[in-house]
Amino acid sequence: MALNQQHCTPIKGTPPLTTVEVHELLAQVPGWQASEDCRHLHRQFTFANFHETMAFVNALAFVAHREDHHPDLEVGYNRCTVRYSTHAIGGLSRNDFICAARINALLD
Repeated sequence: MALNQQHCTPIKGTPPLTTVEVHELLAQVPGWQASEDCRHLHRQFTFANFHETMAFVNALAFVAHREDHHPDLEVGYNRCTVRYSTHAIGGLSRNDFICAARINALLD
């Protein structure tokens, strides 16, 4: 099943994804990048204006609430940087990639 059709699950107590796992999952979320230490996933989105940026942020907030998995956001006039990390395990989990795929689907 495609990542954007999956849902987040509780992962407390599981180890973070390995570097190999992170790079395998990155192939399924175009435009996203992992940090050098593979502990964060991020992508910058650009828009024509503030209204489009805020519409995206609101849609993203709905996805985050529904999945109960929340990113860090940096929002400007025509851009939004989204950063995921599963704080409970100190690195990346499959949930981060599920949410990244769902966010990509917002723009399809």
